[in-house]
Amino acid sequence: MAALKSEGKEKRGTTENEDDLEWVSLTDTAPSTTPPIFTTDGSYYFALAGYSVKIFATATGQLVSTLSSSAIPTSLVLNPQNIFQIIIGSLDGSLRIWDYLDATLIRTLDIGQPIHYITTHQNHPDVLFLTASRSKKQSKPTQNGYFVLRVSLKPAPSSAQSSTQKSSDVTPIGKTRSPTGLAVSHSGNWLVATSGHKAYVANLLDMKSGFTKYVSPERITCLTFHPSEDYFATGDQKGVIRLWYCLNDSPTVKVPGLEKKTQTASFHWHAHPVSCLAFTSNGAYILSGGEESVLVIWQLHSGKKEFVPRVGAPLQTISMTASSDRGEEYLLGLTDATFVFVSAATLRISRSYSRIKLVPSSNFSSSKSVPLAHHHSSSTFILPSSHPSSIQMFSLTTSKIVSELEISPSNRVSRRDEKLTESSWVERVVTSPSGEWMASIDTRSPTDDFKGETYLKIWRWDHRTSQWTLNTRIDRPHGHSNVSDLSFNPRPHASQESFLVTAGADGTVKTWRLRSNQFWVARSSLGFRSVVPSHISWSQDGSLFAVTLGSCVYLYDALTNVHLATFNSPECSFALAAHFVGRGRFLAICGKQDLVLWDIISRSVRWSITVPHSVTRVVPHPDNDSFAVAIVLASDRTKIHIFSPSTSKPSRTAYLPFTLQSVIWYSPRPISSFCFAGITQDWRFVLVGDDVKLPEEEGSSAKGIRSGAPLQRRSLFQDIFGNSILDQAQMDSSTSSAATIHQPAGAVVRSVFDVPSHLAPPVEGLFNPLIMGLLKKRPSRLDEGLPPIDVAGDEDVVMELDSVEPAASSQTLRVDSKEMAFLVDLFQTSSIQAQSNTPKPRKVNGVVKVNGVHSKPPPLPPSSSNSSKPAKPIEVISPPSPEPTPSPTVNGNSKKRKKPLDQF
Repeated sequence: MAALKSEGKEKRGTTENEDDLEWVSLTDTAPSTTPPIFTTDGSYYFALAGYSVKIFATATGQLVSTLSSSAIPTSLVLNPQNIFQIIIGSLDGSLRIWDYLDATLIRTLDIGQPIHYITTHQNHPDVLFLTASRSKKQSKPTQNGYFVLRVSLKPAPSSAQSSTQKSSDVTPIGKTRSPTGLAVSHSGNWLVATSGHKAYVANLLDMKSGFTKYVSPERITCLTFHPSEDYFATGDQKGVIRLWYCLNDSPTVKVPGLEKKTQTASFHWHAHPVSCLAFTSNGAYILSGGEESVLVIWQLHSGKKEFVPRVGAPLQTISMTASSDRGEEYLLGLTDATFVFVSAATLRISRSYSRIKLVPSSNFSSSKSVPLAHHHSSSTFILPSSHPSSIQMFSLTTSKIVSELEISPSNRVSRRDEKLTESSWVERVVTSPSGEWMASIDTRSPTDDFKGETYLKIWRWDHRTSQWTLNTRIDRPHGHSNVSDLSFNPRPHASQESFLVTAGADGTVKTWRLRSNQFWVARSSLGFRSVVPSHISWSQDGSLFAVTLGSCVYLYDALTNVHLATFNSPECSFALAAHFVGRGRFLAICGKQDLVLWDIISRSVRWSITVPHSVTRVVPHPDNDSFAVAIVLASDRTKIHIFSPSTSKPSRTAYLPFTLQSVIWYSPRPISSFCFAGITQDWRFVLVGDDVKLPEEEGSSAKGIRSGAPLQRRSLFQDIFGNSILDQAQMDSSTSSAATIHQPAGAVVRSVFDVPSHLAPPVEGLFNPLIMGLLKKRPSRLDEGLPPIDVAGDEDVVMELDSVEPAASSQTLRVDSKEMAFLVDLFQTSSIQAQSNTPKPRKVNGVVKVNGVHSKPPPLPPSSSNSSKPAKPIEVISPPSPEPTPSPTVNGNSKKRKKPLDQF
């Protein structure tokens, strides 16, 4: 939800030190009471929000596009001439026709009067029916009338070429008071407008007859028409639903403007006003909702009813999905800007999509504090939710609500009669600097029969589930008195013990510690008689903490609780808070209209000032000596002064067009400029500072939706067989599927088999790319720095035969002297006999050659020392040329081998 709504700057002041301070709001304004409308295929729905129309995907709830406007839009309908266009009516009196597929503004019709409701019908494709009020320039002090007009969509010839066109025909149908609904019947013959206690009925076939008024016993709050028959239903202030069958009445005398009563059928269950009504598409049921946070489904012919309870917040709108693969669904718009889909088949909530829920309910009290904190471990803001007993975690990076935590479980019930139901209230929330702990204070105010409750709850962050779990609950930490402030120590070192300090209205300050790393227990208590401590702050190193009590500020040692100093000055008669600034050397004490800066080391006042307006907040900078002071002006504006310890003259001054209820320092990175987050008086969550920028959210600007189709729901076929490869992002048309599979990395190739077999490519086209992707190409001799082998033709290459040595026996063979003498005598007396078919050696130039190989002279036989006469020479005969044999193999066979290839 980046740049979710308003972003503004205050104009530069007149003095030199006045400067601009940027701010951006992350919350939408109050949700519109206009029901969202769907496209004809049900893929998208349009909802009004502030100054824009937001387009959401039905299947995912994702924001697809935002159509911004310069005025507040009040109603919208599909163009009866083109289903791909929407018509938006605004308070500036303009009708804007948008092409939502291309996100382009087609044209603008200026009516000249603020528009409140728009309706149309396919039988009247060239006209719109709308309710408009008198503009401020035309209104007189005694006039407050509204008009029902018939407006032609055709521009006047005189303004056809201009950017803002005039309608060629604007016909008034009648006058009403403040309207609460406008609708056309299914046949297109009847127009009904509701206002106050009356229903105004006009016959579109005879518009000159004007309105016929039908009186309701109670004030009418909403209106809807039956989808196939000519009768309508209304809801009133007392919670009664009425069906009006008066359209076909044929009075004997027609008197324009005559007030009449007619027979109606009624249903009653709601204890409070009916906020919204809608018929189902088949017309057999009617749906209603209101403050009870319950969707009621009424069967028309029998009057029986069914309920969808606890939808989360009071209902404000009900819409029917056009057509969807999920079947018929009901879209509920809640008062906290949440959209909830309810399945018509099961009558259960199928899914819901919410933004920041900062719309205060009737249980919120302006006198109580508003919780606000930042959790560094999850990078989330902790904000109050739509119900006062819950908090929500908002992620700034994803612009979404991460989770919602119910601090104090309570029944979400509506008020009884007109008396408000008192519920628990989360007053304060703080997180430890380590991000492991969060402390909360929730209270319930005392009544005549109830003494009231106060709970201190300490939560632990679960890194595995990314959720907060309750660790310790302390009932009434300060007796029956409320807790005025609480704070964790900074704990800059991991070895330092974690402390939590609370200040109560009972005049005590208590410290709490973590015992055995499991739960929290009380550590010490400091009493201050009847003076109520109002604020606690820590020095940056965690060694000191300051307690503000009345006109004094007491300084304590964090480890020993020893009182170190007391700061009291006549410049500040009543102190509200004290903050450490300047890396802990200075102490800034603010009163109602006073600001005093103390030097802790010299225990002297550095400077002090008095302002004519109320000082509300002091925000010290964590990285330098400066600090910001928020001053509330009379015109509900805030003046921001930025001071430094050196001088009482502010270095910068800026203005904000709102006041702040809660402020915390926030910066995504350590910077020298200022940036803080706050909740305004009108319940907006804003970021204020220098160069405030947010990540742009998808769909936060006008964007065509032709290319970005919404994600569809998984079908049963996909649940069984997996996702189809056709559901993946479309590839470039020039890239074939085989090229996609042919990747050098084996992991990418193996991902081909992650899809079902019936969705995989054929084996014939898969084998070659797969093998080439799995096998590694053999490097050539050139790649290895070797010269290529020059072998002519396809000649056989003589391969050397590897000699195979017999395996040695496991037993050691011993040879004695007799065997050695026998072997020597055998080789001396024996000679090698040649075979008969051995060819004789031949002489070439006097050299004996055998098969072209030069023969070496035979060696001389060894001489024997035992023989006196020379031994007989051994006749050596060269062996014959061997027959060509194949190269040896592992199993002893051999065959010829071709020349080796350089590449695979």
